[in-house]
Amino acid sequence: MKRLVATLASVVLTASLAACGGAADGSDPGEGVNLPPLSELEAKQAPQDITGPSTAMLSEREVEPIDVGEQPTLPATVTSHVRSGDVKVKVTDTSRIVAFDMSGSIASTLFGLGLGDQLVARDRSTDFPGAENLPLITSEGHAVNAEAVLAQKPTVIITDGSMGPRDVVEQLADTGVPVVFVERESTFDGAVRLARDVAEVVGLPKTGAALAERLQADIDDARAQVERFVPEKKSERLRMVFLYLRGNSGVYYLFADDSGVGDLVKSLGGVDVAKELGWKAMQPLTDEAIIKAKPDLILLMTHGLESSGGIDGLLEEKPAIALTPAGQTKRFVDMADGDILAFGPRTAGVVEALGRAIYVPEAQK
Repeated sequence: MKRLVATLASVVLTASLAACGGAADGSDPGEGVNLPPLSELEAKQAPQDITGPSTAMLSEREVEPIDVGEQPTLPATVTSHVRSGDVKVKVTDTSRIVAFDMSGSIASTLFGLGLGDQLVARDRSTDFPGAENLPLITSEGHAVNAEAVLAQKPTVIITDGSMGPRDVVEQLADTGVPVVFVERESTFDGAVRLARDVAEVVGLPKTGAALAERLQADIDDARAQVERFVPEKKSERLRMVFLYLRGNSGVYYLFADDSGVGDLVKSLGGVDVAKELGWKAMQPLTDEAIIKAKPDLILLMTHGLESSGGIDGLLEEKPAIALTPAGQTKRFVDMADGDILAFGPRTAGVVEALGRAIYVPEAQK
């Protein structure tokens, strides 16, 4: 089911991004801005009393590598999850790695493992410091350009099937390059597991275990910091929904609990409206659905909001949103497209950034 959800998500996102004539670059609107850590902040208002929009910004976009002094053990024989069934793939050389997925999580994991200098290409979502100048191997709509991939002379390709066309990506193995499809789910547990799985591919299991442990500890700490701001009474907590927008293409979706939004909302102390209403995967935004959801706060991708003409443009195009508590108070929190649903080494930073934007928005200014 999780693999099906991921496939559906990639189909929708790829189609909609292609329709808008170009994908968002995923850059952080707050890059270079010094922001106070959440641990140093105190709330000045109750969450329900805060009004107006806010942009969540990462304090640090770099991925800090972890080093346990391990040398790669190669060849590494790992399982690749192709559509026809699991197959064994032997990886003998990791000197030139091409990694891609919809959120750039595999590439950021490789940086976390200390292999950033062995990554020779990037997808559109891989734009963090150290990777932003690598050759791009995805075209408009996040489609993989096979020729661009092979032009980098990769010794191994790592992906999760969220970018395609899937047939084209699987056929890259016919060129003799090992292609490994790792399993990935958009959850915090999935991010921790991804660290271990990618590490197995590149022959660094001990480093992967250390990265996974650090990631889990960072996530736990970020959640604990956010928890300080969350009201004890559930009735006073913010009802949150996540909207995916490509307004200039007429694309409006509500993301469900199992698209990664569930873990995110839970970590932010919000009421998971998608779970409450039983939404699955994703569904088109309808007037009935958003009014029934009664969100107090709406999460969005920055470029998605921009594509809809900003908040005023969105409310004009979708007046039903204006009838919700979030619409009436303009409680919209946006974050860079390549960050907000990225489940990898920067996950804890995403939680902290969103927590700051939601509960202490004045600290963003």
